[in-house]
Amino acid sequence: QVQLVESGGGLVQAGGSLRLSCAASGRTFNNYAMHWFRQAPGKEREFVAAIRWSAGNTYYADSVKGRFTISRDNAKNTMYLQMNSLKPEDTAVYFCAAKYGSWYTAHYGMDYWGKGTLVTVSS
Repeated sequence: QVQLVESGGGLVQAGGSLRLSCAASGRTFNNYAMHWFRQAPGKEREFVAAIRWSAGNTYYADSVKGRFTISRDNAKNTMYLQMNSLKPEDTAVYFCAAKYGSWYTAHYGMDYWGKGTLVTVSS
């Protein structure tokens, strides 16, 4: 059974940092691209970042580029999103997701989803 479980969300002041984790289990993700999406209240779910599990290639949305860093620990089967210089507009539920093959920025293209973790950035 494939499971993705996010953790690390919480309340942080603008300009602060937060690190999200996504624990993956149930299969090997060597041939998968791992993703972070987010969904703010009343908004559509949007792409944040992606990483190829095996090679470590990364891709970021323009809105977070230079502030967020996606990474993974192969031994722990865990993906991370280090978020720095947080802004109130970063407030959202953050989801991790996996897609076989190349990364994809549309949420409907994902094969597996976590339940999400809430990040709230205060001004």
